[in-house]
Amino acid sequence: MLAAFQEHIGKNFPKLKQERFVLACSGGIDSIVLAHLCKTSELDFVLAHCNFQLRANDSMADEEFVREAASSFKVPFFVTHFDTVGYMNKNKVSVQMAARTLRYKWFAEIMQKNQIKTLVTAHHADDNLETFLINLSRGTGIDGLTGIPASTDAIARPLLPFSRNEIEAYAHTNQIDWREDKSNEETKYLRNKIRHDIVPLLKELHPTFLANFSITQSHLQHTSELVKASTEKIKEAHFEENDGIVSIKVSVLLNLYPLKTYLHELFKEYGFTAWDDIVDLLSTSSGKEVRSRTHRLVKNRDSVLLTTLASVNEQSYAIQEEETEILHPIGLRFEEVTEMKSAGSEVLYVDKKTLKYPLTVRKWKNGDYFYPLGMQGKKKLSKYFKDEKIDVISKDKQWLLYSAEALVWVIGRRGDNRFEVSDATENIIKITLK
Repeated sequence: MLAAFQEHIGKNFPKLKQERFVLACSGGIDSIVLAHLCKTSELDFVLAHCNFQLRANDSMADEEFVREAASSFKVPFFVTHFDTVGYMNKNKVSVQMAARTLRYKWFAEIMQKNQIKTLVTAHHADDNLETFLINLSRGTGIDGLTGIPASTDAIARPLLPFSRNEIEAYAHTNQIDWREDKSNEETKYLRNKIRHDIVPLLKELHPTFLANFSITQSHLQHTSELVKASTEKIKEAHFEENDGIVSIKVSVLLNLYPLKTYLHELFKEYGFTAWDDIVDLLSTSSGKEVRSRTHRLVKNRDSVLLTTLASVNEQSYAIQEEETEILHPIGLRFEEVTEMKSAGSEVLYVDKKTLKYPLTVRKWKNGDYFYPLGMQGKKKLSKYFKDEKIDVISKDKQWLLYSAEALVWVIGRRGDNRFEVSDATENIIKITLK
């Protein structure tokens, strides 16, 4: 196994031979064998151990075992203690999810503090099979069937080609000790039930089941790459981005078949899961929307608009008379001038005496109105937005400049007649959108 491991590292993980990495070590057979392989291969690494304080004395014994292993390997050792149960109860998550979140956050902190780019974990071929079966049992798309990735930008998993049997054989041949986690034998956890009750039966059906599964999963990964390439072509051709808003023609989406599958591939990275609702959105009226935790899709005439979720900020930002410039929440410059030059969407001239300080900047609300510059009478802001064909998302992003209760400027779009410079104006204020 050592020769195969070293060949695998040289071919697929050359950076592990060039720079130091963090090796996550629980003290179990997988991570201890991985540490032994890395040390024997003269790789530069540190051991990092998480004490989740879930098994009383056993947790402390695991910690001491890994500490001694680091000493015998002559490598740096990092350890931390987590209140896993407290985190689990506070965040209403399972113990497995709590442990995962805590450990990866801590690993990232170690890497940042020590300028280390890569975390190495001991996931192996049997872990991949178990993950596949878990995802299959819960219902999943092709990504859930492609298994654990061999590497990401920050994580490397060099044991993935090797089976649990190979790891155990290596440990016995090299007389390597390890710690057994008794909870791994409890079949109340789904992964353990699959590991102890289902996988042995599958391997019994065919002596090369694990190898055949790895081949199948490789084919699935290649298919996934084809899907991603096709999806990226659609995005490049039809996702038009402007000022943080992505616009996609409804007609383009409706011509895709199978529609729901394409919608899943196009929008899954934005956290969407309500695919039937997104299908319905394509044929509904303007203004309707579907939200994920981070994004929203809004129907806007013959398009759907994709943007991040920005919480509607009801707060008003005050501008004092002595202030000549603000940078937040939007960049504005105020200066007194003696004459007007050509204005545009980024410049507004107003009569200074019409302003009542402090001025305020805020988002729009239902019921807002103004007297549009160059027009007669007042107009509701909602009607102005509609007439100007301003989409829902752009309305939510629009900042307004107010003087007391009067709207001075739909910033970057239209001023208000009540603040217009006239022949009687003595002092002119030039407001510039930066």
